[in-house]
Amino acid sequence: MEEFPWTEEQIVDIAKRFPTPFHIYDEQGIRNTVRGLNAAFSWCPGFKNHFAVKATPNPHILKVLQEEGCGVDCSSVTELVLSEKMGFTGEQVMFTSNNTPIKEFAQAKKMGAIVNLDDLSHVEFLHRELGLPELVSFRYNPGPERTGNVLIGDPKEAKFGTTMAQLLDGYKKCKDLGVKRFGLHAMVVSCCLKVEELLETARMLFAIVEKAKDQLGISIEMVNLGGGIGIPYKPGDATIDVAAVGAGVHELYKELIEAKGLAPVRVVMECGRYITGPHGFLVSRVTHRKRIYKNYVGIDASMANLMRPGMYGAYHHISVYKDENPPAGLPARDAPIADNSKDLIVKQKVFDVVGGLCENNDKFAVDRPLDPEPLPGDVAVIHDSGAHGHSMGFNYNGKPRSAEYLYRPDGSVVQIRRAETMDDLFATLDFEGASALSGVGTSS
Repeated sequence: MEEFPWTEEQIVDIAKRFPTPFHIYDEQGIRNTVRGLNAAFSWCPGFKNHFAVKATPNPHILKVLQEEGCGVDCSSVTELVLSEKMGFTGEQVMFTSNNTPIKEFAQAKKMGAIVNLDDLSHVEFLHRELGLPELVSFRYNPGPERTGNVLIGDPKEAKFGTTMAQLLDGYKKCKDLGVKRFGLHAMVVSCCLKVEELLETARMLFAIVEKAKDQLGISIEMVNLGGGIGIPYKPGDATIDVAAVGAGVHELYKELIEAKGLAPVRVVMECGRYITGPHGFLVSRVTHRKRIYKNYVGIDASMANLMRPGMYGAYHHISVYKDENPPAGLPARDAPIADNSKDLIVKQKVFDVVGGLCENNDKFAVDRPLDPEPLPGDVAVIHDSGAHGHSMGFNYNGKPRSAEYLYRPDGSVVQIRRAETMDDLFATLDFEGASALSGVGTSS
């Protein structure tokens, strides 16, 4: 878990200034992380981190990353257009989609993006419909040769990428169709904190560079190691040594690329979570307390604001900051609550922290020690929500998605996305048409 950028007084003040819940990002923290990654790979000319737009798709965030030398990795036409609007063009853009409709390929080709094909069948499809781009990359899935993790899954169970036979066949087909430039990509682990696992991906891909040259006469000019660098979600977890990752990849590059006459090969990555995850926070307020068979603390955020804990039990640290003068409209801080005192659990300072959705998995924490007990009006901050937080939001139960704010290096806070309103949710509905249906189809 990264160092919190505010004092208790500062975060309580921010929560008073802006309606909760909201996501807030620390700009300087994001910049520092990018600079550290770039320094780790400074040995490699042309290194670029193509930020995974799906992690935090906001133009202000993309502008910060652009200023730090990042490219973008896009998975949909919307992410492509968002990136284009922010000035990302050509091979600054990597398009890695799957099960891809032609309109998405068309946007990628229009932008001159690096097209990273997910399946052998896409070669003929793209050639027939649009023509193949100048630089074609393939995503490789090692299947039973590698193990993944809980977030990305077992490679042989994953829908992504090609087998080795398909990969080599794809390169050959592209070469026969006139493609002159080639790339290679894999994404085997996610949220990985082990240097050696990330290095194993580099070793695997560098070996394929040699195989493509020996068997097909193809020179792969770009290797995308994927993302996968993890962040420490729990207090006490070690932060990965990204300098050791860069140095380890460099040693493998010298052994498997330079020593075999395969250089130059440009090394890139597509880290998203590692860049923004630790520098984003979901700020909310405690709303209610409940004691039945367990202790519950309710907050004004819900799974609609941060899906990860409810979706697959992901741990996010929660800090509670006292606010003795909270805004109106909350229960009194000293209001009595029903106490099922026959149950030992309610006497312990262990809580489930929950939202207000009509779903039992709408929980940010289960059996989480919190001492002292959070009271209505206290500010509850959920850490490490800067990636796959707001972007995975949804509108179940008609919950509008929250605002996003950026904490600038000068100490100012700017809104970078307004909160949704009920009018936004109703804007796509046809109320007049529904009223006109009155009585139609009913039996007399």
